Amino acid sequence: MACTYNDLYLNIRRQLKAAGIEAAQLEARELVCCAAGKDRESFYRDLPLYVSSQVEARAVQLAARRRAGEPVAYLLGEWEFYGLTLEVSPQVLIPRMDTELLAERAILLTRAAGRGARVLDLCAGSGCVGLAVAANVPECRVVLADFSPEALELCRRNARRNELDLRVKCVQADALRPPGPEFGDFDVVACNPPYIPTGDIEGLDVSVREFEPRCALDGGADGLDFYRAICGQWAAVLRLGGSLLFEVGAGQSADVEVLLAGSGFTHIRAWQDTQGIWRVVEGEIPLKRAFE
Repeated sequence: MACTYNDLYLNIRRQLKAAGIEAAQLEARELVCCAAGKDRESFYRDLPLYVSSQVEARAVQLAARRRAGEPVAYLLGEWEFYGLTLEVSPQVLIPRMDTELLAERAILLTRAAGRGARVLDLCAGSGCVGLAVAANVPECRVVLADFSPEALELCRRNARRNELDLRVKCVQADALRPPGPEFGDFDVVACNPPYIPTGDIEGLDVSVREFEPRCALDGGADGLDFYRAICGQWAAVLRLGGSLLFEVGAGQSADVEVLLAGSGFTHIRAWQDTQGIWRVVEGEIPLKRAFE
């Protein structure tokens, strides 16, 4: 029996809501748009129209995958972050609202560094943080660094998609090892590293545990492996007075502050996200490196 776009949307919304998906209304709309190749404006315009059997079948399939736990961002193939539309895939973490605080702090510090500031987004994933900086600080230069070749290719596509590729460079790097000479020096290094303790991964929501890349989640036994390595080895790429800032997990801010202090950073501060979690920790290289 033929149904309208409105019927299809309401049916999928009911299914998602019954599956316990909080954003059922928003996600149902996005899945129907994806299945039909429509933007939001045409979706609302066409609600009274009948849906083809092919579009209905695609929408029903997408909804079934979503009910099984697959993240809606992977189903859509794109996600919004800090005003940018970014391509995403199962090879990278889905950009989250929590990470917008890291981007916001990086933007402010980059602006303060002045014309020609250089920024490194380490463990870049989709490139969301570095691209947000590039988009909001037009006179800066950004390097996106990740160990995964698939992530770097996604970074390149996202830079082109948002017309930022002339000021953004992508470089392969292992954050657990010292940086090579090709990096040069930076005013700001922003990093959202893997920080979930290994033993906690099995307890994560199925949408994260089964679908997002484990290598982007697993931070070692206590979740701090990447913070130790980066504080100890990547300070060398910062200019005097430059800043290193991290996203951290709930309850990790104090430990990361200690690691920064032990590596010679000063003016160490933490910032809370909208949920009251200490989500970003930053420190500054003193104008005279006491640890050299």
